Amino acid sequence: MSTPVDRLRELIRIPTVSRSNAEEVDWAAFDAFRATLAELFPLVHERLESELVGGASLLFRWAGKDAAAAPLVLMAHQDVVPADEPGWQFPAFEAELVRDEDGEERIRGRGAIDDKGALGSILEAVESLLAEDFTPAADVYLAFGHDEEVAGNGAPAIVDLLEARGVRPALVVDEGGAVVEGIFPGVEAPIAVVGVSEKGLAGIELSVERSGGHASTPVRDGATTRLARAIVRLDRSPAPAQLAEPTAEMIRRLGAHTKQPMRFLFTHVGLFRGLLTAVFSRLGPETNAMVRTTYAVTRLRGSAGDNVIAEKATAMVNVRIAVGSSLAEALAHIQQVVARDGVEARLVYGAEPSPVSPSEGEAWDRLSASIGALFPEAIVTPYVMLQASDGRHFTRVSDHVYRFLPFDLTTAERATLHAIDESIRVSTYLRGIEFFRDLLARS
Repeated sequence: MSTPVDRLRELIRIPTVSRSNAEEVDWAAFDAFRATLAELFPLVHERLESELVGGASLLFRWAGKDAAAAPLVLMAHQDVVPADEPGWQFPAFEAELVRDEDGEERIRGRGAIDDKGALGSILEAVESLLAEDFTPAADVYLAFGHDEEVAGNGAPAIVDLLEARGVRPALVVDEGGAVVEGIFPGVEAPIAVVGVSEKGLAGIELSVERSGGHASTPVRDGATTRLARAIVRLDRSPAPAQLAEPTAEMIRRLGAHTKQPMRFLFTHVGLFRGLLTAVFSRLGPETNAMVRTTYAVTRLRGSAGDNVIAEKATAMVNVRIAVGSSLAEALAHIQQVVARDGVEARLVYGAEPSPVSPSEGEAWDRLSASIGALFPEAIVTPYVMLQASDGRHFTRVSDHVYRFLPFDLTTAERATLHAIDESIRVSTYLRGIEFFRDLLARS
């Protein structure tokens, strides 16, 4: 008889890699993934309504006792990022079960944390409660997108469907924050960071055209030179720093658990807002990203040949827009910085920062209670998620969208997300299942 660990390993072994170009996606892997879900979680598929949305996304509805009550939505995504970068110490899709140097059993493989760990935890919780003949008080929806990693259309299609049906969830929980340690100065206790918003996302293309020709007779101040100068100037011209209210609230709550004099400083954010903003912008890349819009040049393109001078040079800037700022501000800042070199900046795609969900009230208290039940030593705090998730689309139908992954993750484990050697401790995964059981029981 299989165990939760066995079942997660089966899911990890299926390489559901999403890609920006749909023609490059192995859709047979997604077909196999759905078929495997039906085999591993038979009660979910027998007793819940299910439908395929947007081509490969899954939406389940678990009917509750009160059809008029606002439902709960639990989210995860089926897809993973590629695992073809060099340096993996183990095969990325074999889901090996090993014991690490600390004696912990560990499941290794792409998607172990992001996000098949969450998807498996949710389904394990629902399957076990169905076996106990449990019925939730309100409807429960399970929303599993298929292209989250490429900011695709799966989750938006699910939201379109729910919106057309007049569904207004009381609580939406997606991936995001986790239970972490050592991220806030002076706080030794574990911290459960719950995303109440997420930064906006944009792709802005820089381009410049100049005379080309043969590389044996180079021209001065060509397209690549101008683009390089503009990129360096952008790197040296950060967006203005600002302390968004969710970040200020996080500082207040965590500051209450520090010692004096830091406690006075952190719990009086209003008095020291400018100082704290300056400090956070200098502590490191993560805290700097918490207080400003960030720009990262991710792709460069020049000529197609080694001996050809580029007539056009381009770069893609990945922009993460701070809460309180906007797409228009981000684009205007970049255009102003690069214009000196005759470089154009064009918005390719973009989404504004998400609305801020409240860090108090019934929905917040319900989520916090389940966190406290499984992680009793953790301090629960709101924060602004730096990455993008499918959860942002659900702000169209709910005012209470929270990003929280019920896993206690070390710094090393978090560093494997979208990188090599992703893995999850078995104890962490099993605790995640219990978290979702507890949350469902509070419905």
